[in-house]
This record gives sequence, structure tokens and C-alpha cells, in this order.
Amino acid sequence: MSAPSAFNLGMRIDAKMSLDKAGGLVTCTTNSGDTQVVRRNILKVEHVSHEFYLEDAGGAESRVHALDEVSFSVPQGQFVSLVGPSGCGKTTLLNAIAGLQTPSAGTITLADAAPRVGRKDVAYMFATDCLLPWRRTIDNVMFSMEVRGIHESERRDRATHLLERVGLKGFEMAYPSQLSRGMRQRAALARTFALNSAILLMDEPFGALDAQTKLVLEQLLLSLWEEGERTTVLFVTHDLHEALVLSDRVLVFSRSPGRLKGDHHIPFARPRDPLRLQGAGEYHAVFSKLWADLGSELLAGSPSLGSKAPRAGEVPN
Repeated sequence: MSAPSAFNLGMRIDAKMSLDKAGGLVTCTTNSGDTQVVRRNILKVEHVSHEFYLEDAGGAESRVHALDEVSFSVPQGQFVSLVGPSGCGKTTLLNAIAGLQTPSAGTITLADAAPRVGRKDVAYMFATDCLLPWRRTIDNVMFSMEVRGIHESERRDRATHLLERVGLKGFEMAYPSQLSRGMRQRAALARTFALNSAILLMDEPFGALDAQTKLVLEQLLLSLWEEGERTTVLFVTHDLHEALVLSDRVLVFSRSPGRLKGDHHIPFARPRDPLRLQGAGEYHAVFSKLWADLGSELLAGSPSLGSKAPRAGEVPN
């Protein structure tokens, strides 16, 4: 077995039994006789491309090339953010991983199987809260568990616990119309984590929130994710700050058609405090490196901003 990379190590050996049951870890012995736990790849995206057709007002069709030859893998338990210009295929890729659509070319393997709708090991949190307006908050959180056939008493226990964790204790019987946007996203976050899925797909879940609410929910997401056994997260965002404070790794996509332009491992230790991290000198150095990758794509796709790519170390205003 080849030597494991740095981000694959550091798991506690006494956690092996529970993690191995999920098929996420294997053990290996080094030349010195030390036993190490290594995460296996839970997701493999290989040479994925996708095209679709759009019809204009006159009835003519045009081909849209959304993704082009995208390949990467993700180890079990890693938090990976996907960033790139609007329209570069990030959500298309997330939908393909969820089994909601089939790519035109290439293969996706998720926990040793092809993606499909309805897998119990996958949970998907959308950009909008998708709360059912006729259901109370606790019933909305229980809904996804109800669909999966979880017993009513367990559904209620999980929902009650998570609503307290996300700061909605006392609002269990409120309807969505009685909650602020931030509170609705808290309920959606509770509903997602209530499924106890091994893989979380998150498509800009905090994108429509104000800066203060977003910061609070980022901290809440980290707190929930860092408890116990960490799930694998693929997180789509346009916010480079958000990607840095949340992620173990950031994948940078080019403008359409989306190609994988950069794969950056984030060096910050966990647990993390998003607010304190953004004030650290090391944070700004990593931000500058990612912006050098992403900024050229954003500027090239915006003629009014010019085509000049940012220099290494240059941070946008």
C-alpha cells in the first residue's frame, strides 16, 4: 500500500470499529510498525461531461456544454467545497452525484455503486429551504425521516433534539410563514442532519442569507458536522470566504464549460471558528492563492471588468 497523504491521516485508532462498519476506513501498517487509519475514496468522478439543449423563443435549439472531462475523488469524511463562476456546472455535477440526472459522458461511483435517487446514505440540502407551508416546523424536520420509514417516536426524538441544537427550541409548532429566512434555513439544516446520511450534498444553502446570519449558520454547520463521526460533504458555494472556513479541500472550476481548474487542500486545524479564522494571517495567504485561480475565470467571463487576471497574492476589494 502506498504511503497515505497527510489529509488521510490523524483519525483516532479507537474509532476504527464504528467507522469500518460504514466501509469508510481501512488500516495499514507502516515500515516502522505503526498502525494508521486511512480513509478510502467514497466518491469517484471520472471524465464526466454533460451537455443539454435549450430552445429559444423562436423554437431554435442550441447546445449547452455544461461540464467537460471533470475527474476527482473524495475520501470518506472529507468536507469539499465546489467554487466557480455562475453557470460552470457545479449544481449540474451535484445533481448527477445525487442521481437526479445522468451525465452525457463519464462515470460517477458513490460508495461503490452508481448514483440513484432515494439512496439512504445521501441527503441533499437545496439553496431554498423547501419547507412545506402547511406543516409545522417539527413536522417539516420529521418529513424526510417519515419518507424513509423511520419510526414516529424516533423521528420526533431526533427532530426535537436537532431543533434545540439549531436554536429553534420554542418554535417547534410554528409554520414556515412565521419564521424568518434564517430560521427556515436552520430548520432545513436540522432536517438534513436528522437523516444521519453518510454523504451530504449542499447546494448554496446559505447563499441568500445576510452576512451576519450566514456566519452564524456556518458555525452551526461546523458544530453539527464535527460532532461524532464526520460525514462526507460536497458543498457548492460562490463565496470563497465560506469555502475556506468550512472546507478541508476546495475544488475550483473554470467558466463554462466547467473544467476542474484547481484542487486546493485547506491547512487550517479543526475545530474552527469562522470569525476568528478570517482574522488570521494564514487565512489571507490561502485566500490569495485561491483567488488567483478563481479570479481569472470570473474576470474573463465579465468583459466590463476587463480580462486582466489577478496576480498571485492579490486580493479583491
